[in-house]
Amino acid sequence: MFSFANPQYFLLLLIIPLLLALFLLAKFSRTRNLQKFGHLEVLAKLMPDTSKYMPWIKITLQLIAVALIVVILARPRAGAKDQKVKVHGIEVMIALDVSNSMMASATDDPNGVSRLQLSKMILEKMIDNFENDKVGLIVFAGNAYTQLPITTDYVSAKMFLNEVSTKMVPTQGTAIGAAIKLAANSFTQNSKSQKAIVVITDGENHEDDAVAAATDARKSGIQVNVIGIGSTKGSTIPLGNGGLFKDDNGNVVTTCLDEKTAQEIAAAGKGAYISGGSSDAATTLIDHLQKLAKSDLQTFEYTQHDEQFPIFAWLTLAFLILDIFAGNSKISWLKNINFFTKENKK
Repeated sequence: MFSFANPQYFLLLLIIPLLLALFLLAKFSRTRNLQKFGHLEVLAKLMPDTSKYMPWIKITLQLIAVALIVVILARPRAGAKDQKVKVHGIEVMIALDVSNSMMASATDDPNGVSRLQLSKMILEKMIDNFENDKVGLIVFAGNAYTQLPITTDYVSAKMFLNEVSTKMVPTQGTAIGAAIKLAANSFTQNSKSQKAIVVITDGENHEDDAVAAATDARKSGIQVNVIGIGSTKGSTIPLGNGGLFKDDNGNVVTTCLDEKTAQEIAAAGKGAYISGGSSDAATTLIDHLQKLAKSDLQTFEYTQHDEQFPIFAWLTLAFLILDIFAGNSKISWLKNINFFTKENKK
């Protein structure tokens, strides 16, 4: 079956009558200019090498080339075949801590990169290594909210990730358990796909039982991994106005990475605990997720066609080459041949 992928381009064939009209107009203008110098029959004898027919041959070649170019743009196709492609991957839900403590330095240096910024860099590198996997994003502080449902749109995932801030959740706190529960309920219904949760936090859980939530997720076949962000020695929390975060008594708050809690959550979820301060934290996370068996996530059906435009491209090239070599003068070996009258023999 022969078809065209872009049949709308056939409207460009309307250019051909326009080009022909321009040719006729130019030919008429040339004739009028010649008539100013005398009778055409007399002038023709002064231009014996000028051909009546070569201009018509050239415009014909050019118009055919234009028509063939239009056919190429319309993408002629043949031999339609139905194809099925299965996409293999895993499902990963990110639970990102956006509590105020994530504004503290991720290192012992109080002026170092913030915990939230370091978290974004690690997660962005993880997303960059995904191919056919699905990813979703949850932000949490005192409560947990879905920021991006699970998807294969990595551009959107990175865009939403870059927009995350500590102002997104009105209720402050660190409800890791709520985030794990929401993440566990955010996966697809595909029972065959391998599922994993990546919690990235400073581990200071004050709201609920995160270990119990990780245990429940593991029982559902969901792996829970934890990336601990921050300094174990403690860091102050900077405010936007240049000051430091203080408690109700006016004392400067110092926040520390609770590595013990983070490790317990990862152990309960049969996942890995990764130190976010490590230079290879992102690589370690990616390697751990790649150990999960990839399963069929989706099946795409499409129709494959054999492209036929190369044939028309070669024909176009042939007509353009003929046009280049076809001048306006008579062809030397045809000069003495008269195709329309017979010579009288005496």
